[in-house]
Amino acid sequence: MGTVIAAGHHCIPIAHIHGGETTEGAIDESIRHSITKFSHLHFTSCDEYYKRVIQLGENPNFVFNVGALGVENILTQKLLSREELGNDIFFTKGKYALVTFHPVTLEKNTAEHQLKEMLEAFLLFDDLKFIITKSNADAGGKIINKIIDQYCCEYPNKFYSEFSLGMIRYLSSMKYADLVIGNSSSGIIESPSFKVPTINIGDRQKGRKQAISIINCKPIKREIYEAMKLGLSQQFRNKLVDMSSPYGFGKTSQRMIDIIKLNIKSNKIDLKKKFYDINFKP
Repeated sequence: MGTVIAAGHHCIPIAHIHGGETTEGAIDESIRHSITKFSHLHFTSCDEYYKRVIQLGENPNFVFNVGALGVENILTQKLLSREELGNDIFFTKGKYALVTFHPVTLEKNTAEHQLKEMLEAFLLFDDLKFIITKSNADAGGKIINKIIDQYCCEYPNKFYSEFSLGMIRYLSSMKYADLVIGNSSSGIIESPSFKVPTINIGDRQKGRKQAISIINCKPIKREIYEAMKLGLSQQFRNKLVDMSSPYGFGKTSQRMIDIIKLNIKSNKIDLKKKFYDINFKP
């Protein structure tokens, strides 16, 4: 947000990735839409968000549905083999879930309770281990990380955590996981490309377009447990065999480069933006 305000005052055109998306439980919602209004080129991740950016008053000539960069990373990066990953993170040698849980920033003081409900649900699964990447820098993140450390110390054979696995290790861990669990956008955007079931907890990602691999539940121990049982069932997993991701097919970055070059070469970008009105019935 600080970057686009500075760029705007210096008449520097802005290209925005992932505009038009909704995350009703996070402050990102307001920031994302604000950046859309500062921006001149818009690269959305699916058709629904393409339409929403236009609904926000942006000229369709400068809005492009290019898919998600996260999906491109999955399809183009050389990921670790199961053996290589197991040699790096021992927990991945058996059945495991990949977990990322962030604060729900538009809810007051819910992080600790929601996290403990999730971790207690995990303890109900005897044959499943959990690799946890720690919270981001949102308010409440320190509390989450402290509790994760406590559970890792108390149950060292059950929980393993790192602040960040890095892109290659994270995506490799996701590829071989039995479940992806938490409230991170990666469970919505990246996980479907691997056909791995996602247990999406609470409202942080509410509003995002979802593939059929997503199972939504409230941040309540019993509901999380039931959602995980469903995700682990062969019947549910069979439904995902022929599914495709709604977030593109891995050509995002080159399409963005081509569009930026074309608009710069043809001098089409006008810093004096006009609000694009759509026809609608009140």
